[in-house]
Amino acid sequence: MALAYAGLISGMLTLIGTAPNMVVDGAVREHGFQGFNFFSFTPFGLVILAAGIGYMLVARRWLNVKTDKRRSERARRSLLDLIEDYHLAGREHRLRIRPDSALIGQTLQELQPRRHYGANVVGVERQGRFRRELLSPQADTELKAGDVLLVDTPAPRRGDQSDILTTLGLETLSLRGSYFTDQSREVGMAEVMLPADSSLIGKSALKLTFRRKYHLNVIGLRRGQQAMDGELLEEKLRSGDTLLVIGPWKDIRQLQTQIHDFLVLSLPAEVDQVVPALSQAPYALLSLILMVVLMVTGIVPNVIAALIGSLLMGLFRCIDMDSAYKSINWKILLLIVGMMPFALALQKTGGIELAVDGLLRLLGEAGPRLLMAALFGLTALIGLFISNTVTALLMAPIALSVAHHLKASPYPFAMIVALAASAAFMTPISSPVTTLVLGPGQYQFGDFLKVGVPFTLLVMLICVLLVPWLFPLY
Repeated sequence: MALAYAGLISGMLTLIGTAPNMVVDGAVREHGFQGFNFFSFTPFGLVILAAGIGYMLVARRWLNVKTDKRRSERARRSLLDLIEDYHLAGREHRLRIRPDSALIGQTLQELQPRRHYGANVVGVERQGRFRRELLSPQADTELKAGDVLLVDTPAPRRGDQSDILTTLGLETLSLRGSYFTDQSREVGMAEVMLPADSSLIGKSALKLTFRRKYHLNVIGLRRGQQAMDGELLEEKLRSGDTLLVIGPWKDIRQLQTQIHDFLVLSLPAEVDQVVPALSQAPYALLSLILMVVLMVTGIVPNVIAALIGSLLMGLFRCIDMDSAYKSINWKILLLIVGMMPFALALQKTGGIELAVDGLLRLLGEAGPRLLMAALFGLTALIGLFISNTVTALLMAPIALSVAHHLKASPYPFAMIVALAASAAFMTPISSPVTTLVLGPGQYQFGDFLKVGVPFTLLVMLICVLLVPWLFPLY
C-alpha cells in the first residue's frame, strides 16, 4: 500500500507526473491565462510525500494482513529452483579472453568447445557503445579480445583446468549468484517436454542442432523425476523427457510457437522482470531528458515536447509500433474523449454556472479557503467512481469559474483540483495504481478505507494551507 500511495504522490511532483495535471493546465490556458510551470507542483508533492512517509509508519499498524501459505506454495518456480533440480551449481564459469589468446579470430564452429573441452558456451559478453552486451553464441560468432565467455561444463575433459586456461589464453573472473542468475534480465531458462508423438524421440540433442535451430543451448535433461548428469547431448531422447534450455529470453518466448515437437512448460518467475529493449536504455533516457528540458525551458509547448520525446523513442527503437498501440488504454482514452463534449455542454448550457452558484450560496460567506476545501473534497469524491483524468476534466472549469466569481486568481483553485484528482487513496478501485497492489498485498476493501480516508483528509488540510501561500488568492 505504501508503494501505491507513493505512486499516486509522484503524480503531484511535476506537471507531467499524471494526466490530470496536464488537463488542468490545459483548462487554465484555454481561459486565457499562462499555464503552470514544469515544477509548479513540486513543493506540494514534496510536502505530501514527507507527510505520507510519516503517516505510513503509523498507519501500517492498522493493517492486519494474513499471509496465505497456500498462495506461497503455488508460487511459480524460479531460476534457482531449476538450478537445484538439474544439479547445475558448480558447472558455471566466467572466462575473459586475454589479448594474447589463441582464440582471437576463431569462430565457435572452429573452436568446437563441446567436443574438445567438454564445455558449452552459453553466452558472450562484449563491450558495446554504452554498456556490455550479452550476445547469443552462434556457430559463426567470432571471438575477440576482451570477450567474456559464460561457459557451462557438464562433463569437462580430463586434465588440469588451469593448464587448459593458460594454453587458451583465458582468465577466470568472479561470479555473482549461482549459474549466471546475475544475468537473469537477459539470459533465461525454460523446460520443454517431449510429447509421445514428437519427431525428436530417438534422437540425441546433439543431432537436433538445437542451438542452430532455436539459438538455445541444452544444459539439462530430466527423465521422470531424475536429472541426468554427464554427457547429455549424446543421450537419445524418450517420450516424456524434459529438456532444460538456456539462452536469450526472446528466443525462449519463440519456443512457445513450436507446438509440434515439444511443449514449453511454465516459464520461471524471472520472465516477468525481463526488459525487452535493455540495450536501448541510454537512448530512452536521452529522449526523456530532452523532453523534460524542452518542457522546463518552454522552448516548445508541452504537447510538442511530449510528441518529440515519443518520436525519438520510436526512432531509437526503444519501442515498436505494436508495443506502442498496446500501451494505450483505449477505454480510458475513449472515456476522456467522450467526456470532452460533455464538459463543453455544461459550459454552453449553464450547468457549470448552476453548480458554481449553488456552491457559492452554500459556502460563499465562509471564505475562499473553505471553498477550496469543498472543491478538494468534491473532486476526491467524484474520483472514487470515474477516472481521475475525467474528474479533472469536469472539475477544472468549475474551479476556474469559482475563482472568476470571487475575482480571485485562478491558479490556487486549479491547483487544488489537480492535487485532489491524484488523492485516490480511499478505495482500491480509485486508480489502477491501488488496484495493482490489491492482490499482491492481499488487502481487503476496508483496509483502504482505514488507511486512505484519514490520509486523504491530511492531504486536503496540507493543500488548503499550502496552496494559497505559494499561489496567492488575489
